[in-house]
Amino acid sequence: MTEGRELDLEAILAGADEPLPEGHRSGLLALAGRPNVGKSTLLNQMVGEKVAIVTQVPGTTRNAIRGVVTRADAQLVFLDTPGLAKPKTLLTRRLNELVRDTWAGVDAICFIVDVADGVGKGDEFLAAELAGIKTPIIAVANKVDLVKDKAALLPRLEKLQRLLGPGREFADLVPVSAETGENVDRLLEVLVSHLNEGPRLFGSGYVSDQPEAQLAAEILREKLIADLKHELPHSVAVTVDEILPSEEREDLVEVHAVIHVERDSQKGIVIGKRGANLKAAATAARQELEVLLGAKVYLTTHVTVAKEWQRDPRQLGRLGY
Repeated sequence: MTEGRELDLEAILAGADEPLPEGHRSGLLALAGRPNVGKSTLLNQMVGEKVAIVTQVPGTTRNAIRGVVTRADAQLVFLDTPGLAKPKTLLTRRLNELVRDTWAGVDAICFIVDVADGVGKGDEFLAAELAGIKTPIIAVANKVDLVKDKAALLPRLEKLQRLLGPGREFADLVPVSAETGENVDRLLEVLVSHLNEGPRLFGSGYVSDQPEAQLAAEILREKLIADLKHELPHSVAVTVDEILPSEEREDLVEVHAVIHVERDSQKGIVIGKRGANLKAAATAARQELEVLLGAKVYLTTHVTVAKEWQRDPRQLGRLGY
């Protein structure tokens, strides 16, 4: 399987204590922004491979996902958090608490704004939440590639620069395109400049601390959301209890996934006519997992109803929230 996917302490720390150049920097950085501004896409672009799912549906990140960028002069550990949202359910309240806890424990915060969409009320709300935090905040103006009229970009950047309000400024402002990679190298240089000197926190070959089971569950959820984004994206949760080597073939890995929905009617939507929806999502997930795990994958899926799980503390705990 691909190195750096199992949550193994020895693997995480391997190489973390090797000799480093003088002035080596390291630290934790949170990615903050309203839903669908491109946080997960930016994380994947900076890390250089997929460590977070990407969908067109706002609010689908549900965990603080760590992505690790290791350079000769620095190591940056990114936490992609869910976007702050109105606390309509217990799940949303818990995710909001996760975001605020993450902000309190990092060395710097990347505040990401979709400048193609413009600076809006959601950005202003989030900036007000961040304004009282002493941690350095770097403004990241994402999706500059979608701003066709470059003359319109400057006033948007100026508005973004003022967003924290009187008496507080961003430590830096960097325009990027997470989708194309434009200026992402420059962003990394800026972020490194705001970190303190320190050792590596992870081994040099490590890109994420997500267990393989969590990553597999997220990838299947991503594929389901892509197919069902208009029906029930936020009602779907996926768990993978175990990933096992096949007893019959050395090149085969068995992944057993359970898809949880809130109502009986949603179960039928996920499965689709003659199983078409579930088959399409599972096939797409299996193909991606084979690349990530470096082995053939036998993926089994089971759809179950966990009634109103987003509002049930016991069920949220069982699902990992």
